Amino acid sequence: MSDIFMNPIEYLPRLPLGEWVDSFIDWLLFHIGTVTRFISNFLEGIMGGITDALMWFPPFILILLISLIAWRFSNRGVAIFTFLGLTLIYNMQLWLPALSTITMILIAVTISICIGLPVGIISTRSPIFHRIVWPILDFMQTMPAFVYLIPAVFFFRLGVVSAMIATVVFSTPPVIRLTGLGIRQVSEEVVEASQAFGSTDWQLLTKVQLPLAMPTIMAGVNQCIMLALSMVVIAAMIGAGGLGGHVYGAIQRLNIGLGFESGLAVVILAIILDRITQSSKEREEE
Repeated sequence: MSDIFMNPIEYLPRLPLGEWVDSFIDWLLFHIGTVTRFISNFLEGIMGGITDALMWFPPFILILLISLIAWRFSNRGVAIFTFLGLTLIYNMQLWLPALSTITMILIAVTISICIGLPVGIISTRSPIFHRIVWPILDFMQTMPAFVYLIPAVFFFRLGVVSAMIATVVFSTPPVIRLTGLGIRQVSEEVVEASQAFGSTDWQLLTKVQLPLAMPTIMAGVNQCIMLALSMVVIAAMIGAGGLGGHVYGAIQRLNIGLGFESGLAVVILAIILDRITQSSKEREEE
């Protein structure tokens, strides 16, 4: 029997998907290179400004301020854990990398929320937009995290900006999904009653749907922060620095002690951010 019938796949012409993607990226870089350089310089300036502002405070004063913020938005137990955890990070001489990591997370999460909230709201207003966006979100969430690093480096070079861009792309989908879910879960009776009293679409959104959807939206923000923190560590491979850089350096040098300390610092930050956002979500539900 002919080989073509035994294994026909070998005789099919190969689709040059990789070449098509490379050509598309080259075309994009040629046309938007100026924009990417502007974004890179802008984000580097913000990153440097926030980091310098945080470093201006004495470490002990900044630890107290962050602990008070945790108490304000959560409870006394979280505030105590925040104080002890940040003090331990300072004691392990990882304070400056921790500040760098916090700054990257703050910027990335802020950008993700600014993108995710409007997109999530629009998806509830337009069924066509919803059907277009949801498969894209599925693609973004199933793509391995390391793949995001490749286009980020190509457009923004090695460094902290590439790490932030990859982090934004990786952490935005939960905000979009849960914003849309929260708004859709608002009772139809409540929406109809608001419309019966003469509410405009803007009033319906800002005074009825968003407040009632806020617990679900906060769950999306919580997931966004956790994904951003995990991606910041992975992005150390492209020069993100911070605690992720110490973890990556420890892996390269097989330094178990440094790896444990850096990993512990990341866990402490993750717990603090998770507890604060979880408490905010629970407060919205009350």
